[in-house]
Amino acid sequence: MAREAINDELGSRIREWIVRTALTGTSAVSLLAGVCEQLNAAGVSIVRAAIGADLLDPTYDGIGAFWHRGRGATHEEFARNEGDEASTEWLHSPAHRLVERGEKRLRRRLDASHQRGEFPLLDTFQDQDVTDYVAFVERIDDSLRFGEFKGMVSSWTTDARDGFTDGELEMLAALVPTLALAATLRMTHRTACTMITTYLGRDAALRVLRGNIVRGRAEPIRAVVWFSDLVGFTRISDKIGAEGVLALLNDYAEAQVEAIEANGGHVLKFIGDGLLAIFPDDQRKPACALALDAAVEQRRRIAELNDRRIASELPVTDAHIALHVGELLYGNVGSPRRLDFTVLGPAVNEVARIEALCGSLEQAVIVSSAFAEAAGAARGRLVSLGRYAMKGVARPQEMFTLDPEIHSPG
Repeated sequence: MAREAINDELGSRIREWIVRTALTGTSAVSLLAGVCEQLNAAGVSIVRAAIGADLLDPTYDGIGAFWHRGRGATHEEFARNEGDEASTEWLHSPAHRLVERGEKRLRRRLDASHQRGEFPLLDTFQDQDVTDYVAFVERIDDSLRFGEFKGMVSSWTTDARDGFTDGELEMLAALVPTLALAATLRMTHRTACTMITTYLGRDAALRVLRGNIVRGRAEPIRAVVWFSDLVGFTRISDKIGAEGVLALLNDYAEAQVEAIEANGGHVLKFIGDGLLAIFPDDQRKPACALALDAAVEQRRRIAELNDRRIASELPVTDAHIALHVGELLYGNVGSPRRLDFTVLGPAVNEVARIEALCGSLEQAVIVSSAFAEAAGAARGRLVSLGRYAMKGVARPQEMFTLDPEIHSPG
């Protein structure tokens, strides 16, 4: 059988394998590894292959999968640089050249004719006895893109004595669109999960992705409700300008979210400088104990944050926390096409009233009598502040705070 026919048959078989395997949920790393292993088994000598794409992700700028003969496959997520500055390695790469110039293919023979210095990466490959390099860009139409995701870049190297044959190059070029389609399927799923989790929180996102997307569909739950608010935010914001306000909100939100999520809580929303979260009962600990752990950790994180901001001559503040417990409705509310996934119930209104007492009682953390009653063994970590009336609540209630003898800063 002629080599061209063999290449056509091999390429067709691998493309079919990519589609069927991608539909099982196989990762892009495993797909790339499978393609390279099949090519090598058929006599196409692949030394290294890589695929990469942009990510729509708040912390990662891109993702790559890499395969090396004899070492297997790995993946890498590329963290966003401060100020979105591109890395030197990327700016001097063949992939960057392709993307910036809008080209589809770049090939460099790495034999004696190779002109070193154009791409440092290719000079390294030549030193490793690679004889040929080819890269492809498979672009995605704007109607299918998320963010800056332009498509998939792939690269392939060989150590065959005469490099890639023309037939092998065309076979690789024919494989790339199918591989890009499979990678886009994975990328789209990841992006959807990331975006929903970023804006709704992990638990609410899971519920939405499992199908809870209909207005009025809400589940009754019993949980601790956390409401916190920054101290003197309006006064500070009047002095530091919009950029300073944004940086301050981000710093203090990060300190609180990290403490809440590390202790099993779910942040539901930011309300100006306020934050609403819930703590359902966990297999590790009851919800009240988890919420108190989060409050203590939040106090520690904010103290450390304030030390850093003072050292940088930036304004500092604090956060007041209220904790309550009650029956809630947890689900969708809004219009049919614009929903919010949140909690509803009297406990949500009451926790905001409790937080309003923090200033007048000069307490950073106040919890309700219902919380104290539900706290079980954690009740010993609280001390009473006395009974107080709250706006909109019929009877005065006893309030509690963290026992300073147990939770002293030292």
